[in-house]
Amino acid sequence: MANDIKFKTDVLIIGSGPAGSSMSALLSTYGIQNVVVTKYNWLANSPRAHITNQRTMEVLRDLGIEDEAIGKAAPQELMGDNVFCTSLAGEELGRLQTWGMHPHRFADYTLASPTQICDIPQDLMEPILVGAGARRGSKYRFDTEYLSLEQNKEGVTALVKDRVSGELYKIRAKYLIGADGGNSKVAADLDLPFTGQMGVDGSINIVCNMDLSRYVAHRPSVLYWVLQPGSDVGGIGMGVVRMVRPWDKWLLIWGYDIKQGPPELTNEEAIKIVHNLVGDDSIEVDIESTSTWTVNHCYATTISKGRVFCLGDAIHRHPPSNGLGSNTSIQDAFNLAWKLALVLKGKANTSLLDTYQAERAPVAQQIVNRANKSITEFGPIFQSLGLTDTSDPTQMKTNMAKRKETTPEAEAQREALRKAILHKSYEFNCHGVEMNQRYTSQAIVKDGTEEPAYQRDKELYYQATTWPGAHLPHVWIGKNGHKISTLDVAGKGRFTVFTGIGGEAWLAASQKIAEALNIDLQAVQIGPDRDYTDIYGDWVTAREINDSGCLLVRPDFHVAFRAQTVSSNPEQDLTNALQQILGVTNPVIV
Repeated sequence: MANDIKFKTDVLIIGSGPAGSSMSALLSTYGIQNVVVTKYNWLANSPRAHITNQRTMEVLRDLGIEDEAIGKAAPQELMGDNVFCTSLAGEELGRLQTWGMHPHRFADYTLASPTQICDIPQDLMEPILVGAGARRGSKYRFDTEYLSLEQNKEGVTALVKDRVSGELYKIRAKYLIGADGGNSKVAADLDLPFTGQMGVDGSINIVCNMDLSRYVAHRPSVLYWVLQPGSDVGGIGMGVVRMVRPWDKWLLIWGYDIKQGPPELTNEEAIKIVHNLVGDDSIEVDIESTSTWTVNHCYATTISKGRVFCLGDAIHRHPPSNGLGSNTSIQDAFNLAWKLALVLKGKANTSLLDTYQAERAPVAQQIVNRANKSITEFGPIFQSLGLTDTSDPTQMKTNMAKRKETTPEAEAQREALRKAILHKSYEFNCHGVEMNQRYTSQAIVKDGTEEPAYQRDKELYYQATTWPGAHLPHVWIGKNGHKISTLDVAGKGRFTVFTGIGGEAWLAASQKIAEALNIDLQAVQIGPDRDYTDIYGDWVTAREINDSGCLLVRPDFHVAFRAQTVSSNPEQDLTNALQQILGVTNPVIV
């Protein structure tokens, strides 16, 4: 009967994409029972999302699956020679060293994290996340469609449909996660408020197998941008040849007029588009799939209601520009999972869950606006080449050729193109967009200092700081002659206190507080002959506190509390901080 509750779980997750599968893996790692339902019979059926930034790799590292992901990924050194051309076999208009591969930028990426940016197609990423969750206790129910939900103060009841048998049944959970993508039914059922517009433009994906080694192996990249008459129709403004696997599997993107609706491509039409973008109709092409998608500019201003929380594309809907989609989805889960775990274990008040809204809703707005702005920043490239008027393809080619002339106008055109391509660093070297999130919420205890001003462009460059709310800086420290990242010392679902010589009172206080609040709280001391040593002398600068000071770091690597020096009552100060974060004075029974 549809009215029967078939089973109960702590957390029910709707959707098995990057958001849902990472939430599942994290919850199981933290010892929380969870069930994932997805209406599909398996995971992602196309490469879709692929750029995997350092913040996401840090989550995978914390989960213990970083090496598995690296084994499936194209490494950073194969990602960075973004080419702008008339076709792969045609004229090259310019290049941009991207994803940290310019020598000046490579140091920024290397210093920022123990991980490296890489390229993992979504259909390879999802099985890694699902495998991690399933091995640790997550239960997956494929071919199971979410239909509706009801919630009260005690929990959420979801009505689902078994798409194989047709059976309707209910699942009862203490909390429900809506991770069901850009057309989220969970978000719609909650009537979450959204700002922006869906369906701004249209694009076609063509996944195919072909050997393009002769055209790309000498200029390795994940993205080749093709400017030619016709490629301006809808979508992202130009044709794209995207590497899925070096150098024989590809995803090509072509626009369509959204006013006329999505086209149904024949195999022959798809091959024609492929040959056109490659510029060589002798290449053997095996079409694997075609699909259409729309460019969206839309984000939720409220991302939860009651015991239901939405994350991933359900709350931030945007084009793939900047490679922010699956990355932000996984990071949403990293923010929420430890909070749910503490609440469900009775170690935190439900007020801790309110901080998800305060911390992640601004990120959703930021990345949606940035991704859509990146599309508009192709405009100067089109303008410099004389491609803004698309009514006459012959004239477009003539305009492009003018830059080769020996005239002041041609020199100005060449300079305009150079600057326009360089400006695309805001899409392809967006290190600050990826890494600079600084939270403000009740789960962050401010120390009375002003937020540090950015010394360089905050979208292009990451600026490490221990200002409360910021991400713990990565520094290599030493133990028994081996080096370890500060991020490897922290995380793993626990709070971590960092202090130095003279901070022994913080260590003693941490032990007492861990017992009193019944939380997983470790304390480490960095200094000569202590738990870890500052082998390169970098920590003393990065920590932004004195030897006797203290940093309290949350399970998601964000600094929650900071003291410049040892205080007169470290136990009280740390207790106050943790009680504010957890919203408790005594353990809570859920």
